Amino acid sequence: MGQIHFPDLGIVLDPDPIAFSLLGKDVYWYGIIIALGFLLAVIYGLRRSASFGLTEDNILDMLFVAVPSAIVCARAYYCLFNWEAYAEDPISVLYIWEGGIAIYGGVIGAVVSVFILSKIKKIPFGAYGDVGAIGLLIGQMVGRWGNFINREAHGSLYDGFLRMGIEQKNGDILFYHPTFLYESLWNFVGAILLHFYSKKRKFDGEVFCFYVLWYGLGRAWIEGLRTDSLYLFSTGIRVSQLLAVLSAAAALVVVIYYRKIRKRDGSSLFVDRKEAVRDEMDEEVPYGDT
Repeated sequence: MGQIHFPDLGIVLDPDPIAFSLLGKDVYWYGIIIALGFLLAVIYGLRRSASFGLTEDNILDMLFVAVPSAIVCARAYYCLFNWEAYAEDPISVLYIWEGGIAIYGGVIGAVVSVFILSKIKKIPFGAYGDVGAIGLLIGQMVGRWGNFINREAHGSLYDGFLRMGIEQKNGDILFYHPTFLYESLWNFVGAILLHFYSKKRKFDGEVFCFYVLWYGLGRAWIEGLRTDSLYLFSTGIRVSQLLAVLSAAAALVVVIYYRKIRKRDGSSLFVDRKEAVRDEMDEEVPYGDT
């Protein structure tokens, strides 16, 4: 692979996609970066669990169901909207190690599985969703750098500020929109904003709604710049761009409904209800009893 140039920043890099070899198998930076993003998201979730009325075990339960669901659905989403690449050999859909996943499919799979978990555990989905949303932004922020290492998920040709040049096999350098960088920075800002706002949320699930809104707005813009989009079959409509717009609009409607119509003011959060029950139980135990 050729060098990567950021002339406006005076940076020239030539990262090798292979980090090292272990027992004759190549270990790729892409996988390491994805794992790092996942680890940071897990650490954040564990440290903030109590702020949402959850325990560390609740977070681990959520991960246990969300991660495999996300992987399966990320692959299914990609293959469904890129079916021509698999039609002649459908079994190749299972060859996930060859690449081909879509983040929106992963998010959908994770959300559905966590929603089912919340019903089983009798814990509001919003409590899971709020802490999970910030974790998602952290994971997505870090994970996009795997695309950078692989010289993929970039945008169309571009010669403006912050352009990214990729050296071609013939030695030419073509400049593109560094969409991986746009999305990583967008998610970084979103994670910071939602982290602080989560302490002032008005209802369980509000942070999750703002995640859907924030990510949707950014993805709708960034997806329009990319050259590797999945399309809604033969319509010419970018699937992720359409989903980003629709989900962002739906999230905004939910926020308006709960804040303006239901008048939620933060007094009925799951974490506060749990604290109230705990205090009530403590009061029922006479002082000095064990």
